[in-house]
Amino acid sequence: MHTSTAFICSGGELEKRITDRFCAEVIAEAAVRYGVESEALKKLGGFESYIFKYQRNNIGYVLRISHSIRRSMELIRGEVDWIRYLASNGVPVADAVPSASGNLVEIIPDGHGGSFLATAFNEVMGKTPWEYGWTPGVFHRYGSLMGRMHQITKAYKPSSPGIMRPLWDSQELHDSVLKNIPADQTAVIKRSGEVLAEVRCLSADCDSFGLIHFDAHGGNLLIDETGTIHLFDFDDCCRSWFINDIAIVLFYMVTNAQNPQSIAGEFLLPFLKGYSSENKLDPVWLDKIPLFLKLREIDLYAVIHRSFDVNSLSGWCGQFMEGRRDRIEKGIPYLNYDFSRLAGLLA
Repeated sequence: MHTSTAFICSGGELEKRITDRFCAEVIAEAAVRYGVESEALKKLGGFESYIFKYQRNNIGYVLRISHSIRRSMELIRGEVDWIRYLASNGVPVADAVPSASGNLVEIIPDGHGGSFLATAFNEVMGKTPWEYGWTPGVFHRYGSLMGRMHQITKAYKPSSPGIMRPLWDSQELHDSVLKNIPADQTAVIKRSGEVLAEVRCLSADCDSFGLIHFDAHGGNLLIDETGTIHLFDFDDCCRSWFINDIAIVLFYMVTNAQNPQSIAGEFLLPFLKGYSSENKLDPVWLDKIPLFLKLREIDLYAVIHRSFDVNSLSGWCGQFMEGRRDRIEKGIPYLNYDFSRLAGLLA
């Protein structure tokens, strides 16, 4: 399990092993690889990678510099391969672009036996959904985007067998709950094991299971002047159930809302109508949304323990963590909502 908290929390940091190796020389070398001066790279931030923006020939790009401690060369190549496939099939995503030498991933040795891995993407111009305004029309287009992505993905085959993205619970992406949650929280760890076991028993076929974004929340969207929604940050993409992608989107729509049930109703109706206009998913999967919501809840709980000081949280993360341990231990549903009423939208 793994999730990004960059857009919702502050105070998290890259691993010290990575920050200790990152230096001006790495930035300078990355700039050379992408045909610009190092001064042209403007840092945007970074939670699990270093993110920069730059311009070349008056065109904007985003440069991500990851480290081999986090992601292997093959994993990043797999991510980029899928992104390019989606873009070539008309899915509005931030497409990957080659370096000055024509490489989609540039390897920069860190001097300690590892490597920084640089990848560039087209810069998406637009407003965040909060700036643009959440409306039923935006929800519908959001669903259409996800439905098209899932439909197109059914025919996807990696350009090389060695770059297949991992399963949702692969050790390559999965940060062990046992590692990130204090050992004395035995009830949380037990509950996590139960949820994982239940998910692993689910059936999977090409109409329900495939490559998913795995983190398609509003912070990874921009809406351009035509109203088109563009999706980016595929760093966590993996093979999982399509309903998991939908559940993760819903998770972030309702988390910390004053009336999550009301928000869920307002969001899901147009979202699923948009989704079903592009992809057909058996309505029986709606009954599994609570399970995947619980999976993401425990996942985020673990990641916050890993990346933040849980004794001094504030803002979004502080609100999320309030009473969270007790809710997980007691098995309280993340969202009290009757998903079966929406079955007609996917039929």
